Amino acid sequence: MTVRRPGLDVNTRGARSGMSSSVPRRALLALRTAVILLGGLVAGVAAGILTFFVVYNLPLAVLAGISACAGAIKYLDYLIA
Repeated sequence: MTVRRPGLDVNTRGARSGMSSSVPRRALLALRTAVILLGGLVAGVAAGILTFFVVYNLPLAVLAGISACAGAIKYLDYLIA
């Protein structure tokens, strides 16, 4: 039984590890998706803060922010096509 491949006993100083490659990495999210999600997040946070300043009720402000975020994401998805 062979544990190593033949030829691996040479000095590999300066060699790159197997993790790096010349292929460029892809982005985790597309630019359009990132813009839509960021816009929805900003709208949701703004609506939540403004709702909290009006009613001084944190659970209601969170619900308003979540629904505003969802609505903004849906609208921006439609708008940025």
